[in-house]
Amino acid sequence: MSVKNFWHTLSAPFFALAPMEDVTDTVFRELVLSTANPYKLQLLFTEFTSVEGLCHPKGREAVAHRLRVNESESDLLKQTGVKLIAQIWGSDPEKYFEAARFIAENYSFDGIDINMGCPVDKIVKQGACSALIGQHNLVTEIVEATRQGSQLPVSIKTRTGIKQHQTQPWITHLLSLNISAITLHARTQKMLSLKPAEWEQVALAVSLRNELNEHIKIIGNGDIENYEHGLQRVAETAADGIMVGRGIFANPWFFASDGFVPSLNQKLDLLEKHIRLYAKTWGQSRNFSILKRFFKIYISDFTGAAALRNELMQCNDKDQAIAVIHYFRDTMPD
Repeated sequence: MSVKNFWHTLSAPFFALAPMEDVTDTVFRELVLSTANPYKLQLLFTEFTSVEGLCHPKGREAVAHRLRVNESESDLLKQTGVKLIAQIWGSDPEKYFEAARFIAENYSFDGIDINMGCPVDKIVKQGACSALIGQHNLVTEIVEATRQGSQLPVSIKTRTGIKQHQTQPWITHLLSLNISAITLHARTQKMLSLKPAEWEQVALAVSLRNELNEHIKIIGNGDIENYEHGLQRVAETAADGIMVGRGIFANPWFFASDGFVPSLNQKLDLLEKHIRLYAKTWGQSRNFSILKRFFKIYISDFTGAAALRNELMQCNDKDQAIAVIHYFRDTMPD
């Protein structure tokens, strides 16, 4: 079966929302998509999902929720043409093959992305994610197994090295593989997110791509503050696209139309929608406290924000949180 490779139809510069654990679930993706100008956001990714977990039928439910796509999100994706990519991680090529086949047979994703960048110690100790940097033979096997398992286009998200930049040998190897795109987080594993991203490494990756394999897209990632900042990085590096991670926490309207500034009521409306959709989607299967990391992105920069945020942080379920928001609406000044 031939699968159309959407990467070939993307026009630079394109923007993507990064895959983030306990952040980019189907609920938050839908919220961001609902606020976005369709010309400013082209790609979404799932939370990263273990291939080991997907390959064990009895334990699959413990990880498969990361791949969930609500019907309402699916409808928005169709309306906007935004692509949704499943991100997976692990270290065993056979598990990648099985997981990719399971994804292709049970979901309707547009592609599969392999996480070769997560720097978290407990993941790295399993020989996965950023521990794969420089493991050329194993990485080749993983990519080929993923391609054969699903026939979906395969991309890779990675970093520049382990303790120091290995951009030239590492990206050179990735460019030799049958993949469609490389997202380069412009930091090493040891830098975590504690030091500024070094975007000259993205420019180096672009230069290598231009020399070795012009068909592979290069996406830069790291410290993008707003949409205009992303365009500036494209101008500086000639990257094809920009991936936005933590920047979405400063502004859930990151991808909105130029000049859009949400009103207080719009902030509260979106927060309430987020809380209701989260409860409807996950019920008791996900802890309500996960939602609390989002409160600050809605509740800031207005009179009474700190007090409202503090009250919401004390809430333990949807009904309590909605009641707090409604009380604030009823008592706030006109």
